[in-house]
Amino acid sequence: MSANRPVLIVDSGIGGLSVTREVRALLPGLSVVYLADFAAFPYGDWDEAELTDHVVSLTAKHVAEHGPCAVVIACNTASTLVLPGLRATLDIPVVGTVPAVKPAAERTKSGLISILATPGTVKRDYTFDLIRQFAPDVAVTLVGATGLARMAEEKLAGRAVDGARLAAEIVPCFKEKRGKRTDTIVLGCTHYPFLVEEMRALAPWEVDWVDPAPAIARRLADVIEAPDAGTARFDRYISTAGVAFDYLPFIGEKPHDS
Repeated sequence: MSANRPVLIVDSGIGGLSVTREVRALLPGLSVVYLADFAAFPYGDWDEAELTDHVVSLTAKHVAEHGPCAVVIACNTASTLVLPGLRATLDIPVVGTVPAVKPAAERTKSGLISILATPGTVKRDYTFDLIRQFAPDVAVTLVGATGLARMAEEKLAGRAVDGARLAAEIVPCFKEKRGKRTDTIVLGCTHYPFLVEEMRALAPWEVDWVDPAPAIARRLADVIEAPDAGTARFDRYISTAGVAFDYLPFIGEKPHDS
């Protein structure tokens, strides 16, 4: 793949910026076209077939417009559905985001892990297949959080995080069985890393929070020809709802093209 072409990163909102941040760190010369599909937020509320058609159509449109070297679907909910259709439609690599079950199963000492994700992600067959494949001997608790993605959006928009609401969403992740405790929690939505400091402060005990973003960046690096770090970058940040894109300070960037 050409090192001069950008990568297209797609999410329903600002969650994919957690992935963009890691891509920036690993591939500093790579140009980014970031597509925030605010008009369709949150993806977890969509019918599965309608969401698949929407994301495939929207992504294909922006691939045709921007000519990226690869696409990253920076959303667990969408990735568990749309990857086969996108890979059949596009002739460039498509990197998805799926719950980090394998590293969590490898890291746990207690044998108790939780997957904190959207209700859509925790009910997908894709997620159950990951558990069967990579964590057959681990006790896995699936927690479908209904409000965390929106809370992350609110935080990055400058509003205070409601600690009581946040605590209520994460408490079901913490289990005690036969004298052992949950010690590893998978962040199964790309929005959640923006709340991890608050989660740590509210957690009833210390756990390992597994963020999949570094692994996504590494996978992207595997499938593209990385540009030289000194290469002049072209970046564009697009919203499908005409929302002003004021979130770049959260990934160490100043606003350029919105």
